[in-house]
Amino acid sequence: MKGYIHQLESFGCADGPGSRFIIFFAGCPLRCLYCHNPDTWKMTDGKQYAVEELLAEAETCRAYWGKKGGITVSGGEPLFQLDFLIELLTECKKRGINTCIDTSGATFTKEGEWFEKFKKLMEVTDLLLMDIKHINEEEHIKLTGQSGKNIREMFAYLDEIKKPIWIRHVLVPGITDNDEYLTQTRDFIRTLSNV
Repeated sequence: MKGYIHQLESFGCADGPGSRFIIFFAGCPLRCLYCHNPDTWKMTDGKQYAVEELLAEAETCRAYWGKKGGITVSGGEPLFQLDFLIELLTECKKRGINTCIDTSGATFTKEGEWFEKFKKLMEVTDLLLMDIKHINEEEHIKLTGQSGKNIREMFAYLDEIKKPIWIRHVLVPGITDNDEYLTQTRDFIRTLSNV
């Protein structure tokens, strides 16, 4: 199996604990107005890699990871390529590599086969970095082109299973910096025990 990968970064310090090798997956279902990586939206624009190819590249940087570092998968949206992601992180864990997923949660569902695969993925995931794009549903749709309901469901599920998460929120003047919404975001975060 191969996955579509947009870019590899050998040394990241803001994408999980310690120093990280970052794998940017291609493909994303959201169309955020302030997207940092719009060039990752189309999956087939990425280069195809096998798991072994990615890990061979990543492990050349392993000496820099120390005890806390490892591999972070980002995007685009890594959950968009769920089967490949499971294969990749399963192999990482076999090699003793710390794993982190940077996700919007936009593909999350508790329905059917996808959810069973997601549960398997969580077994090989140490940490998730998740964005709260916008706490207000109407504003979330305007901002991303999609509902945030399933994303909030993912937050609730991760809290239920006590999977550690780091929450990020991008402050964009006139879009995400409203005091009322920031207070609602804070109040939502306070409901979670896994942050």
